[in-house]
Amino acid sequence: MAEQQEEDASGSGLVGPTWSGNTSDRVVFVIGIALALIHIYFNVFGVLSGLWRNAIHFAGFAFLCALIYPAFQGQFAQSRAFKFFDVVFGLLVAASALYLIAAEDAVYERGVRLSALEWTAGGILVLGALEYTRRTTGIVIPILIILALTYVGWWGQYLTGVFRFGGLSAETILFRSIYGDDGIFGSIASISSSFVFMFILMGAFLLRSGGGAFVIDLARSVAGRLTGGPGLVAVLASGLTGTISGSAVANTASTGVITIPLMKRAGFPPKFAAAVEASASTGGQLMPPIMGAGAFVMASYTQIPYTTIVAVSVLPAILFFASIAFYVRIEAKRSGVKAVEEDVPGFMDLMLGGGLPFLIPIGVLIALLIYGFTPTYAAGIAILSVIVASWLTRNPMGPMATLEALALGARNMVMTAVLLCSVGLIVNVIAMSGIGNTFSLMITQWAGDSLIIAITLIALASLVLGMGLPVTAAYIVLGTLSAPALFELIANRELIDALMAGNVAEEAKAMLMLASPEAAAQLGAPMSADAAKALVSSVPGELLGPVREAVIPATTLTFALLSAHLIIFWLSQDSNITPPVCLTAFTAAAIAGTPPMATGLTSWKIAKGLYIVPLLFAYTPFIGGDYFEVLTIFGFAIVGLYAFSGFMQGHLEAPLGWPFRIALGISGALMLVPLGVLTQLVGLAAFVLILALNIRSDKALVTA
Repeated sequence: MAEQQEEDASGSGLVGPTWSGNTSDRVVFVIGIALALIHIYFNVFGVLSGLWRNAIHFAGFAFLCALIYPAFQGQFAQSRAFKFFDVVFGLLVAASALYLIAAEDAVYERGVRLSALEWTAGGILVLGALEYTRRTTGIVIPILIILALTYVGWWGQYLTGVFRFGGLSAETILFRSIYGDDGIFGSIASISSSFVFMFILMGAFLLRSGGGAFVIDLARSVAGRLTGGPGLVAVLASGLTGTISGSAVANTASTGVITIPLMKRAGFPPKFAAAVEASASTGGQLMPPIMGAGAFVMASYTQIPYTTIVAVSVLPAILFFASIAFYVRIEAKRSGVKAVEEDVPGFMDLMLGGGLPFLIPIGVLIALLIYGFTPTYAAGIAILSVIVASWLTRNPMGPMATLEALALGARNMVMTAVLLCSVGLIVNVIAMSGIGNTFSLMITQWAGDSLIIAITLIALASLVLGMGLPVTAAYIVLGTLSAPALFELIANRELIDALMAGNVAEEAKAMLMLASPEAAAQLGAPMSADAAKALVSSVPGELLGPVREAVIPATTLTFALLSAHLIIFWLSQDSNITPPVCLTAFTAAAIAGTPPMATGLTSWKIAKGLYIVPLLFAYTPFIGGDYFEVLTIFGFAIVGLYAFSGFMQGHLEAPLGWPFRIALGISGALMLVPLGVLTQLVGLAAFVLILALNIRSDKALVTA
């Protein structure tokens, strides 16, 4: 069978199946092209129902998974007999998916009763989903799927308390798993078969056209000659590569083979070099316009336009990458890194020498999204623009290169497609059992009215889930379970602010008086914080939603919902760089030749922006505020992050003694904590003073 993709030493991306390989490679090559063309056809023309489209999507990638990912390592798995069995099983799984959708009308005509053949096909389908998810992502997700299915069918009825759930029949579970809106061919599979695939395909075209190598050269030209230049190249290159791949591990593998050796040669400690690459690559899934598969799931869950999610994510992503860049500069000063690259390409030379056309597809994509075209359509046009733009470079894409890009896109989609479809089995159980509402109520109860406690609980849950789940799956599970509770807390804070300001509509006054007649006299005037909190706490749960809708503008509620999901989305990334299981850090460690766990700990330290920026989502109008508010928060935050980085490292331009180090930490906190502009200005002034004294100290050290 076709081996997994190997790394392209040029940094241009991952090598996909080609026609020039062996027989297995050719089979994967042809099937990949067919799958890509089928997806383009039904995404552009919309000729199929959602169930049929998603069934074809799963069937095709399940069979491709059987060809690419062996069941296990060992000589027996490579034998001709076992390979034959593996292919036959893949065909059975694919055929079962298609047969079950074809049999849908007959199932309904029998009063939602499954025939023996449908039972068999359903069993093969679920078994295939479990097996192929195990092959691509490990054993954790299959175990969770088995636990979820048996929970609603068997052991849930033996629990006590809020998690008790009466056992459903096996027929009901299988029917809902296949035909339900949240099942294996449900809403998440729709996201996978449309938005996600089209963007991954666009990324494959960019990589095949030479865009990956251009990204590295562009980063070198911009940052290569700065202090700590090779480290800054890693930060910039990973951010730019994130607009292509949206995958942290792929970013690390494709850019790290160049940036990590550059950093080591410049004098950065190897462990630090690997951690910078891992941390920066994690930000690839936070960087618009693609942001990995999670952004598409978020758009589906919240019903907020994908373009809105992308627009509000630009400045937060810049904050994250800036926080890593600050660590790089500080470490460069502390370690005495002076070396710069000797053959850094000039920016204009790079652009005029054939690099400019690579920016055209990204520009086309962004322009189409801004003008209101659907992400799927925008990605399709961007793919065509890649082919056209390639003819303005030294690597024009002819028919064979186009076919190779189609096959590469399908190859890169295998794990994501199998994962997203299979995770639908877990989400379906959450919807059937109502366990998501129960979990949200538990978070609300444990956190009380404290956002910080709720965010801490979600961060811990994301870390535990991330030990076994990929980032997208962790976000799906956490978003389903905890987003409602987080939204409630953020929206309630907005409601309390409105009551404190006295901004209460007549309709809301009537509902509030029903909930708390003794508060009626206070509703026409501003209230104290304690009175407002007490009033909100007294409102019954069934009235709280209508009261919020009557008091808080719809736009504010929308951005409160988006803030809740973005907090979870950001926190879900921490499993990439947080031990004990951090695949991105481990990938970087393998390239750098450093201890994996120690590299993970350093990555966790450098990527602190993953925890700080979500607090801005929760406590400030960074998401949804007016331009002045957003830019003010951004300006103070970027300086505050620099101060925080200096506090963590004990160094700015020169070493910091503990008194200055503590003062620096306090100044950073004052700029980051939303206590008012005056407090932030005090923090800024303190930072400027500390930095000025530190620069003076640095000059004194140089003179000495």
